[in-house]
Amino acid sequence: MEAKEIVLEAMKKSGTPLNAGKIVDITGLDRKVVDKAMAQLKKEDVIVSPKRCYWQAK
Repeated sequence: MEAKEIVLEAMKKSGTPLNAGKIVDITGLDRKVVDKAMAQLKKEDVIVSPKRCYWQAK
């Protein structure tokens, strides 16, 4: 499974908006990997930010 798929799955399971630090805690991935995956998901318009620095799946 790709990092962005892992990040997206963590967001879906959580049910609440998450910041990158929380995603790192949940997934165990490196912070740089999470940041890169989130950038790809933002570019693909798969995640949205309901409040500053927090993200959730659409």
